[in-house]
Amino acid sequence: MINDIQQDALTRMNKSIEAYKTELSKIRTGRAHTSLLDHVMVDYYGAMVPISQAANISVEDSRTLAVTAYDGSMTQAIEKAIMTSDLGLNPSSAGTVIRVPMPPLTEERRRDLVKVVKELTENSRIAVRNIRRDANSDLKELQKEKEISEDEERKGQDLVQKVTDQSIAKLEELLKEKEKELMEI
Repeated sequence: MINDIQQDALTRMNKSIEAYKTELSKIRTGRAHTSLLDHVMVDYYGAMVPISQAANISVEDSRTLAVTAYDGSMTQAIEKAIMTSDLGLNPSSAGTVIRVPMPPLTEERRRDLVKVVKELTENSRIAVRNIRRDANSDLKELQKEKEISEDEERKGQDLVQKVTDQSIAKLEELLKEKEKELMEI
């Protein structure tokens, strides 16, 4: 019973950490990486699809992405989708290949991005703490219904706290890595 609650909490916390990693990957550093365009949607013959389903994205060099449409007639639509995205990128097409240069980040912009990352981290910490609260309330409910003793409830809460501490430590580690990545020139 207690192990089930602990496992559920651990699974949910790991999902929160994965969601956090996904959000971090969207935050642009000075380097080009293919996941930068993951959330860009393209109008592909009337249906909105992720850019990865309409084109091949590759890293040409450390500051340039190369996007090649699977269907040559879609080049304009893909270029427009990248341009109108919230990334502030200015693509240029040369035939069937769209080159997306990454503008260098200013010091001020880097600091702003670090603030955004810290805010994301805090939101993820809150999510992890909410999962802990849910698990502890489940344990209290079991104790109230006399399915487990007070000692078992306390032991279960300690186990859930350990999982919570590990998850928050992992978030802190990811924050430090991203902060270092953003501040290096």
